[in-house]
Amino acid sequence: MEQNTKNTALRAVDEDFNRLPPTVYRPLLSAKHLRTYFPVTSGFWQRVTDHVRAVDGVSIDVHPGEIVALVGESGCGKSTLGFSLLGLTPPTSGTLELLGNTIDLTDPAAWKRYRRDFQIVFQDPHTSLNPRLTVFELLTEPMRVHNIVPPSELRAAAANLLKQVGLPEDALNRFPHAFSGGQRQRLCIARALSLRPKLIVCDEVVSALDVSVQAQIVNLLLELKKTHGLALLFITHDLSLVHAIADRVLVMNAGKIVEEGAAAELFAHPKDDYTRTLLAAVPRMERRTVVR
Repeated sequence: MEQNTKNTALRAVDEDFNRLPPTVYRPLLSAKHLRTYFPVTSGFWQRVTDHVRAVDGVSIDVHPGEIVALVGESGCGKSTLGFSLLGLTPPTSGTLELLGNTIDLTDPAAWKRYRRDFQIVFQDPHTSLNPRLTVFELLTEPMRVHNIVPPSELRAAAANLLKQVGLPEDALNRFPHAFSGGQRQRLCIARALSLRPKLIVCDEVVSALDVSVQAQIVNLLLELKKTHGLALLFITHDLSLVHAIADRVLVMNAGKIVEEGAAAELFAHPKDDYTRTLLAAVPRMERRTVVR
């Protein structure tokens, strides 16, 4: 009886926000044969002569609470895939389901009702934040747009977000230029959390940061995943990081997924030649005998 009451309450909350209740068995996000092509033009009339196949028939699922890593060398299409899944770069063809609902890829507004549930943290924190807005304005704008928090409670909500990412409350009145790269990335994470998402796409979130700061940001994301039950899609080329945190790994090459599997299994027994090449390129600490 208690379980039934709990399930009814969860359904009611989701219906209030016009969102489907998540289940263990259904992916939060499911893409099948997704393609994102960019036209190549030439001549005075700019006729299309070819296409760059940035994402070429990719299928991917992300389940609740899961950490999925998307790896590959620079230029293989990882970021374009992440943007396509969120409608930031509209896909050319394929099927995409968010929370079990099929998205109309031809309608840019189709993603609007899912913005709360699917957020992204971009690679460069220096260009991700509007320099004209204070931290308070940056964090509360999403909440005001989606009418999540009453106006009287916005400051308390923003202060709570800062606390979650390890920044002091007095940061609310400052501008982004007053913060270091690592602190700005914390602000970007706080902004993504402001909408209480189910999944966050992390697009090379530590590659633009100092090595000393990278571990702090990764640990923060893992802690927030536990606290909020988030799913994370990590887009990265750092295989050491992937080995440490990912549940599943997808290896991407030239716009296609060439291998997929559980992280431990894939690192121990890679099947594709491209995966073996990537793993062989990971720096290793080795002891060397010094001859005197």
